[in-house]
Amino acid sequence: MDTDQSTAVTAERVAFTADGVGLVGDLRLPDLAGTAPAVVLTGPFTGVKEQVTGLYAERLARAGIATLAFDHRGFGESGGRRGHEDGQGKLADLRSAVTLLAHRPEIDPHRIGVVGVCLGGGYAVRAAASDPRVKAVVGIAGAYNSPGWFAERMGVDAYRSALRTFIDRYDEYLPAVAPDGGEAAMGGDEPYAYYGTERSASPYWDNRVTRGSLHSLMTFDALGAAALLGATPLLLVHGKVDAYCAPELAAELHERVQGRKEILWLDAGEHIDLYDVEPYVTEAVEATTDFLHRHL
Repeated sequence: MDTDQSTAVTAERVAFTADGVGLVGDLRLPDLAGTAPAVVLTGPFTGVKEQVTGLYAERLARAGIATLAFDHRGFGESGGRRGHEDGQGKLADLRSAVTLLAHRPEIDPHRIGVVGVCLGGGYAVRAAASDPRVKAVVGIAGAYNSPGWFAERMGVDAYRSALRTFIDRYDEYLPAVAPDGGEAAMGGDEPYAYYGTERSASPYWDNRVTRGSLHSLMTFDALGAAALLGATPLLLVHGKVDAYCAPELAAELHERVQGRKEILWLDAGEHIDLYDVEPYVTEAVEATTDFLHRHL
């Protein structure tokens, strides 16, 4: 389907709960004659619905796919512990988001998928592996974290030492991004170029995160979901160069999945190119749209 077509879209603010935590999102419904396929989107570490997931949600909705971009617990307008990455909690959020979509009369409950960008790619794969209602999954510039992979490259002693540091200072906050090499959860110039500038402007994004969040990131196993996807179709879209979400892990995930799978390598030079830079976003949207219309 041509993603440049102008399908009319109605946007609606929605509120729902997961584990008793209040969540807020934007539901976009394309103007279709019948019920629509739908996806829930999950995005980058610390990200909120007005940033990357909102951009992809709008583009996919215009291509005829209902979308739900929402704030995970602890971030944006949603409830929960502020600025804290809760891996199991985020998976519960995604289950509740799928439930919301499945109960909307405008949406076909048998045609629901998950799309994840950056860290959300790993959560999308995990969500699809554990929720049979998810009929297709897409990861874009995804972080397919593997504790074993981290430990192998860092050395297991260094890996465990890092975990001990995160535990000892679990409740402390540090900046999510910082300029000029300053200490931050997402260190370096590239994350700051997005989150520290108007590129990511949102009144609901805060530049802070708990150190315990880093423990969650370093122990989250997305790669292990590969064997659990079964027949769930998988699309991976990834930059050939990516300093923050390893292309090697995307390739490894694709290799391990035994069911229907596709992978598209883009000529992006930076991880954040797939956040908001053309032609990479359009390439990712077109591939995702084509895949979802074939599998949902």
